[in-house]
Amino acid sequence: VSSFSVVSPCAKQVAPMVTVSVEEKVEIPPGIENLEAFRAWTHSDAFPERGRIDFIGGRIEVDMQAEAMYSHGGVKAAILRLLLNLVWDEDLGEIYTDRMRIASIPADLSTEPDVVYLSHRTLESDKVHLVPKANRDDEFVEIQGAVDMVAEIVSDSSVVKDNRRLPVAYFDAGVLEYWLIDARGDELLFQIHTRGQDAFQAVHVDSDGFQPSAVFSRNFQLLRSRNRRGHWQYELTTNA
Repeated sequence: VSSFSVVSPCAKQVAPMVTVSVEEKVEIPPGIENLEAFRAWTHSDAFPERGRIDFIGGRIEVDMQAEAMYSHGGVKAAILRLLLNLVWDEDLGEIYTDRMRIASIPADLSTEPDVVYLSHRTLESDKVHLVPKANRDDEFVEIQGAVDMVAEIVSDSSVVKDNRRLPVAYFDAGVLEYWLIDARGDELLFQIHTRGQDAFQAVHVDSDGFQPSAVFSRNFQLLRSRNRRGHWQYELTTNA
């Protein structure tokens, strides 16, 4: 197996006080019974350097599956290519990926999204708190609070998590926009979600295929085509 989950006692079940080993690559130590304990583990030197390990509503989810090149890595690169340039050119804020962990106490959440965006306005507010690295006050290991945007790219092992559990958790965490991309099938799915009254709502796709992002004040479209070797390549475009 390449994914694994452990339900903690905060889900009203009793977990054995033993170390849990996942594929002999990840060891979940005893005592990880709530978000506070999980966050302390992620801040320690004992936390694994590979794999994605999330805490979602009392559930520890471990995904050791390798990142697919053309349905995941290539998509992420295309999104970052445009957004990094946009954020840099217009001095909008900061973009992070992969090992940048976000946490929310109200949402009972600690996770590492594929893409995270923080605007300067959010960074300068009390909506987020940057958690410093141990013995360093100039380096940070976690963003606690409500970030502006997160993007998740669906893999075979994250279908239910990305479509069901994470949207609920991100909404409860105060995230403003949730971008969901699924490039595994014949049809490319790219959908921007904005906050509704009780849950995220998909934004309207116009006749040209663009979707509005209030966070970036731009309209975006994700395109896919074959390169000269027949592999999928992606381009995130904007018409402002």
